[in-house]
Amino acid sequence: MVNDQSGIISVKVTTANVDDRNPVSEMVDELCWCLYGDKAYISGPLKRELANKGVTLITGVKNMKPKVMKL
Repeated sequence: MVNDQSGIISVKVTTANVDDRNPVSEMVDELCWCLYGDKAYISGPLKRELANKGVTLITGVKNMKPKVMKL
């Protein structure tokens, strides 16, 4: 993870078969703002978990049909 000035604030090395969303939860324990991610991070459960920690996940939009995501 990098901050708004491109400074590295968190790094997690995983094996190739680990979903990129898995380590996010533990990496944000020290954050208290917004987290920007690409569309690969769109996940209802991840958004809810981060919201419980006070972190807002902001992502792009996947090419999918519009639907309401329940938080």
